[in-house]
Amino acid sequence: MGSDLDLVPWETLTPGELGEACQRAIDACEAGVAAIVSLAPGVRTYANTMLALEEALEPVAIASGAYAFLAYVSADDGLRAAAREWDERLDKYLVELSFREDLYEAVRQFAASGEAASLTGEDARYLAFELRDYRRNGFELPKEQRERLRALMDELVAIGIQFRNNIDDYDEGIEVTREQLAGMPEAWVERLRTVERDGVTYYRVSLDYPEIQPFMANCPDGELRRQLFEKDQRKGGRQNVELLERALRLRQEAAELLGYASWADYRTETRMAGTRQAVEEFLTDLRAKVAVKAERDFAAMREFARARTGSDRVDIWDWRYWHNEQLKAEYAVDEFEVAQYFPLDAVIEGLFSVYQQVLGVRFTESPDAPRWHPEVRAFDISEADGGPPFARFYMDLFPRPNKYGHAAAFTLRRGRRLPDGSYQKPVSAIVANFTKPSASQPSLLRHGEVVTFFHEFGHIMHQTLTRAERARFSGTQTERDFVEAPSQMLEHWCWEPEVLASFARHWQTGEPIPRRLVDAMVAAKNLNSGIMTLRQLFFATLDLRYHSPGFDGDSTKLVEELHPITGFPYTPGTHFQSGFGHLFGYDAGYYGYLWSHVFGDDMYTLFEAAGPLSAEVGRRYRATILERGGSVDGNQLVRDFLGREPNSDAFLRGLGLTG
Repeated sequence: MGSDLDLVPWETLTPGELGEACQRAIDACEAGVAAIVSLAPGVRTYANTMLALEEALEPVAIASGAYAFLAYVSADDGLRAAAREWDERLDKYLVELSFREDLYEAVRQFAASGEAASLTGEDARYLAFELRDYRRNGFELPKEQRERLRALMDELVAIGIQFRNNIDDYDEGIEVTREQLAGMPEAWVERLRTVERDGVTYYRVSLDYPEIQPFMANCPDGELRRQLFEKDQRKGGRQNVELLERALRLRQEAAELLGYASWADYRTETRMAGTRQAVEEFLTDLRAKVAVKAERDFAAMREFARARTGSDRVDIWDWRYWHNEQLKAEYAVDEFEVAQYFPLDAVIEGLFSVYQQVLGVRFTESPDAPRWHPEVRAFDISEADGGPPFARFYMDLFPRPNKYGHAAAFTLRRGRRLPDGSYQKPVSAIVANFTKPSASQPSLLRHGEVVTFFHEFGHIMHQTLTRAERARFSGTQTERDFVEAPSQMLEHWCWEPEVLASFARHWQTGEPIPRRLVDAMVAAKNLNSGIMTLRQLFFATLDLRYHSPGFDGDSTKLVEELHPITGFPYTPGTHFQSGFGHLFGYDAGYYGYLWSHVFGDDMYTLFEAAGPLSAEVGRRYRATILERGGSVDGNQLVRDFLGREPNSDAFLRGLGLTG
């Protein structure tokens, strides 16, 4: 390979080579761990124990990032199957490692040394976090209970992978005639799969974001919206309901073994929130504040529907449609008209320009970099004032069959200080499902997709601009309820007129986006923000209650019980939770999206004051937040950047409420 940023020759990789590479990673880790545990207690040092542990783990981290990652993105059935198998095996291996008594004893021996007592900064934090992890893995429990805990954690890994695979493999939708797609743009229709039956062409609208979201917002036929909505609410299938309920039982048993009242108590201990009660209070307080706005939103939407149809009934499958109709009628904002000004190439150009200017970096495309699919593009990152590349990111932006169905940033290789003093160059990938080009026009992004792009690219910057010394704190390895804050802050640029004016231009004429349209979009930003925030509160509350004392094990019954939070009745026969992928990974942590939004909005006030493209504030943001990763507590990161205690004023103002 030609560059130290090249990881894997993905184009020629075979399933057998993938398996061999992952096995080599495990073998290397085993050798490294064997060397650590073989040392006599009296000769233990930070270098031969803690740094050696980081070094031993790194091959597995890279194998997971560079090889098992293909489970989410490979178009090759064989590679994807092999990657899925090794994704699970690597995760289980790491669980196994975290329960090894000889390794725990090695770390404990070092922790009792004089050198350990003199550690400072990241080194002291690394040791403290490792000891905390061992406690949370039951190393203060009797051996029999510890073995049960390990079995629970192993099974949870397997269930989580199966749950996500069932969502990614779920292929549902509705088939409609061209007449039933009246009102949908021709270019959007062109992208749909077709089925010929009895001499009639039917168009298939799937559950993929670029298909379902525009359809729900633009299709005037409420019955078709209902059909598609209900299919979406059963994504993942009944098997995922059973998997989830099994996982919830296992999590509760694990928490009780460790002396916690619930999985939510166990999970929040290491988060910014600190306790389950703090999260409950946050959600309850926010729901009360949002309720007033939501009532106004519902009243206005129902009145709008009544004026159009004679009926003020708005069902849950209707709100996106009426929201879109309100946008068009009251603000002259049509999402398809707006999309004409966001051709993907222009958005990428604008995105790069903003991030480069604010963060002081330069992105250069690397056409010869290895890639896992022809649509994938690679870019190297260097300092704005020159020098060699210090990181790379990949962009995999369009939907494909069996590809990861959401938008996310994946760490393929972590940044960290190497034993020779150099810095390991991080590599990341943004994976998304944006609107594909059609035969007649390029990829045109709806504004919501532009916001998602800026958000996920914020995670890419967090991962690749890291200067954390230890891999444990690299990039987005922060508290789970803080990790979204840096990216949510960067979404604000998508609403700044001067930022949009710098890159949004009509794909045919090249004309910049009209100021009246930008002003209308900004004016409409808070339209139905109460309804939308209630949806997030429902997701967060459901997730928390699944993992709190008192949950009876029936996941669908709890969906039905809590559904009124959304402002809509529950739809019988559906099981939304089967497609709620965040229940694995963000389990007892979905509240973090709202929690971190508060901090993200507050941090943006410094850009509001200095100008959205302030390089001075941007450099401070890079140094204070992005480069430090998880090497400092999230609360401290925010205070250091703001120069004051954080508050929720900007967040509430952003919802159309007062602080």
